[in-house]
Amino acid sequence: MRTIVSLPGDGIGKTVLPEAIRLLEAAGFEANYVHGDIGWEFWCKEGNALPKRTLDLLEKHKIGLFGAITSKPKDAAAKELDPALADKGYVYFSPIVGLRQHFNLDICTRPCISFKGNPLNFIRRSADGGFEEPMVNAVIFRQNTEGLYGGIEWTNPPQQVREALETHPKMKAFKNVPSEEMAISTRIVTRKASYRIIKAAFEYAKKFGYKSVTVCEKPNVLRETSGMMVKVAKEIHKDYPGIQLWDTNIDAQMMWLTKNPEDYGVLVAENMFGDIISDGFAGLIGGLGFACSANVGDEVAVFEPTHGSAPKYEKLNPSIVNPIAMFMSACMMLDHIGEVETSNKIKKAIAAVIEEGKVRTYDMMKLRGGAEAIEQGACTTQQMTDAVIAKL
Repeated sequence: MRTIVSLPGDGIGKTVLPEAIRLLEAAGFEANYVHGDIGWEFWCKEGNALPKRTLDLLEKHKIGLFGAITSKPKDAAAKELDPALADKGYVYFSPIVGLRQHFNLDICTRPCISFKGNPLNFIRRSADGGFEEPMVNAVIFRQNTEGLYGGIEWTNPPQQVREALETHPKMKAFKNVPSEEMAISTRIVTRKASYRIIKAAFEYAKKFGYKSVTVCEKPNVLRETSGMMVKVAKEIHKDYPGIQLWDTNIDAQMMWLTKNPEDYGVLVAENMFGDIISDGFAGLIGGLGFACSANVGDEVAVFEPTHGSAPKYEKLNPSIVNPIAMFMSACMMLDHIGEVETSNKIKKAIAAVIEEGKVRTYDMMKLRGGAEAIEQGACTTQQMTDAVIAKL
């Protein structure tokens, strides 16, 4: 029997992950689940949001199902550290980013596909004054370990860093800025990682019949890093003559999202741009309550909804949060390990509940989040799980 590392994390992660496991079991998927410590609690009491014992579990079992984490800026994180650990050199770093980099989970896949009947689906005005609802079927491939999220940055950069940067002529504009008034982040893109993510995007498009792959970058300004992504894409494209290669600028792409989203199939981008564009497309299919993702490396893979920990909803009893993004992430896990039949069964059940429209979470009813949402007809998190299980 397969073992899955269960990583509930923080906030609503502790709510939606158990519901996903309940659904998996109802669908007939048999596995052992071992708990992994991760998240804010362990930063506060241990100075490490991603303990080594959790890394060891993933190293052993290879597959993780992850809920959500709370992440705060540097100064806010330092204030919540156990006083016994203060001033001992502990620095907060996002544990999910840490997971991606430790296991080189460099290929992040984020499907954004409309469910028929979802009241939150994107609509636009048609030329005749009516409305139309284009069905969105976009899959974003986000390079997951490099770029602006690589973590190589400084406030008050060391002298040797400053001197190295000043060999670049563009640093002349900052010549008179004191280092203590300067913060620097790097955007590092390598050819190897670019090749892997773009190749994966083309392979996915070929396997599932998508007609185009769009590189979403900014090569007219970020000439070297975005330029490398576009150059590698053109090289790889030669092996896929039946698939169109498009390239768009990230800013223009965000505008086109609400103009012609149905035109896009597979998109690929650097870490931050991939984060941005996937959230943009998620907004067209109902928001982060429907947005799932996979983080895949050569050996280890972690599956997670793209939403945050939403701590304001954590203590609501009963819970009102939408678990569908977590369910769909579990389906991505099933697909990855070859349990495609069970995955398809769950996805059909989810689609049937959404199209029927009798059971809807507060976000699907466009209500304000809070306990009163249930009185206004919204289902609980557990009731949504029950409805999907009933459709199995």
